[in-house]
Amino acid sequence: MGNDGGSIPDRRDLVRNKPKAEQADKANQTRARWFFCALSKRPLQEPIVSCALGKLYNKDAIIEYLLDKTAYGDGGKICGHIRSLKDIKVLKLTPRSPPPPPDSSADVARFVCPLTFKEMNGGQPFVYILSCGCVFSQSGLRTVLGSSSPHNGNDATADESNGSSSVKDEQLEVCPQCATKFSKSSDIFMLNPSLEEEERMRVVMELHRSREPVKKSKKRKAGADVDEAAAKKKKGSPEDHPLSPAPGLNPKISAASRSLAESLAAEETKRKAGMSDAVKSLYRGKNDAPRKETFMTMGTFTRYA
Repeated sequence: MGNDGGSIPDRRDLVRNKPKAEQADKANQTRARWFFCALSKRPLQEPIVSCALGKLYNKDAIIEYLLDKTAYGDGGKICGHIRSLKDIKVLKLTPRSPPPPPDSSADVARFVCPLTFKEMNGGQPFVYILSCGCVFSQSGLRTVLGSSSPHNGNDATADESNGSSSVKDEQLEVCPQCATKFSKSSDIFMLNPSLEEEERMRVVMELHRSREPVKKSKKRKAGADVDEAAAKKKKGSPEDHPLSPAPGLNPKISAASRSLAESLAAEETKRKAGMSDAVKSLYRGKNDAPRKETFMTMGTFTRYA
């Protein structure tokens, strides 16, 4: 119990330390990235594709995602940058010889580098060429291309942003496996890069997409004809809408208005007949000449009279 005189408590008994944050197993993370699809979490099966961020997917999973964005719960977070099949590249992987038995452990790599025969299991960095899709280990491709190490397209983007023409004047390299020409500075992408490298690749991807020309939608001829006909129908023409004659007045309404006008005229005549001469002098007839004086100045001296 402690504090009763029978035992001396230690600091470990009185002070509780803050629990350490749980750390994910790096071995399991590496295994998940190199042996399983990043979207469906199923084992990688050919055809295997990769995006501009270097993630590995099963092609059928990407097609399911493009057809139905809700097919995978976190699909938008994982591969929301994939807009169509043009944003992915089918990888040309070199199978291991001899292939691993079906009942072997999942940690046994199924693919190797065709240059160095290193296993593609996450222990060595691997890259792929965008123009052809061939996959090599980074060290093997560096050895074949020369002393300069292959990049991830960042240098080409930096040169373009600085306005230099080194990318255009760069001599193209030849793929050591299929002899396809490619640019060493813009066509080599890292597979399963680190978080920092992935952020740089994302910036490069967004920059390239911002420079893409805006596609103009072409209207079909039939659709244009239908729209034109609909516009004419909506607007209308004088032939379609002839002028209709003005509606005639109701005889009952015209007779009532005529009788009302006659009664008002009779009342006005009766009112004028009962006026005195003084009151009549205030009013001017239609044929009378205009007078300079008014009823307010009548009978008074004025220089303007």
